[in-house]
Amino acid sequence: MSTLISEIGEFALIDRMQAVLGAPSDADLLAGIADDAAVYRIGGGKVHVVTTDALIEAVHFDRTFMPMQHLGVKALSVNVSDIAAMNAVPRYATIALGLPNNVSVEQVEALYQGFQQAAAQYGCTIIGGDTTAARFLTISVTVIGEAREEQVVYRSGARPGDALCVTGDVGAAYAGLQVLLDQRRQLQEQGEDYEPDITDVQYVIQRQLAPTAQVNVIRDWAERGVQPTALIDVSDGVASEIHHLCAQGGVGARVYTASLPIAFETRDVADHFREDVDTYALFGGEDYELLFTMPPAVLDKLDPTTFVAIGEITTPETGVQLQTPEGTLVNLGAGGYQHFNDEPSS
Repeated sequence: MSTLISEIGEFALIDRMQAVLGAPSDADLLAGIADDAAVYRIGGGKVHVVTTDALIEAVHFDRTFMPMQHLGVKALSVNVSDIAAMNAVPRYATIALGLPNNVSVEQVEALYQGFQQAAAQYGCTIIGGDTTAARFLTISVTVIGEAREEQVVYRSGARPGDALCVTGDVGAAYAGLQVLLDQRRQLQEQGEDYEPDITDVQYVIQRQLAPTAQVNVIRDWAERGVQPTALIDVSDGVASEIHHLCAQGGVGARVYTASLPIAFETRDVADHFREDVDTYALFGGEDYELLFTMPPAVLDKLDPTTFVAIGEITTPETGVQLQTPEGTLVNLGAGGYQHFNDEPSS
């Protein structure tokens, strides 16, 4: 009898794959499966940090509203974000493309313009890859980063008493997705007569189509001589990432709803669709900000414009809790985006 992947979910599937591989015996391997990227020693006190991620048409993006240049920026950025989530900086990238017949040469050129735009922004170099035919447009990117061994930060370092913080604002990418899906629906209903007005939603659309990996924050921390105790990027949603930090560190957390950094544009979109903006912030995902923990006394060394403290790390028996503005404590589920659902993402 076979088991459907949707029955166990992405993370249980990863656990099973890891069980097949067994525990690695390489003494130079510092981190493998279960963090944002793999880490291995290269000598001289340095390490390489390596990550691979794939974007699949009709699962992760829709070419109806995703310009190819933006897609190139996003595909590289989501991988660079994993490097930043290890407190490392990107150096090199390789790109593998699966190309269907309805993708033109000019579209591939636009895609690579996006790759190059992002590479220049992050200070990394695209050094190779592969192309092949495919039924759907498929993009797989591998990024190799670098750091001093002692500078790498893992998911597992959070300790009770640490502040729980996030860079930038959250929920904007999900708000942008809601706008784009609504525009696609109206285009299908009204045809060529539909002319979308994006004047007031440009920010959230940009956050969805071409997010920015927080490499500048990593470099700023290095210049200030500080580093978090635990670190992860916000890809699947703030709530999901908090659960990862707590599970890896054997701790609990308390999140203050009133402290969640949410842009005005994100609030406006949630109001327009009559939805809860806190749901956008906690469960939306794809913001590619950094969620990190740090002793409160160290926070004064950071640039206050680059982060917001949204909670604190607690003892494991408390679990992960959300404190409402009224002071009520409720259990915060992981939520967030899940691969291998019966209903594919738009």
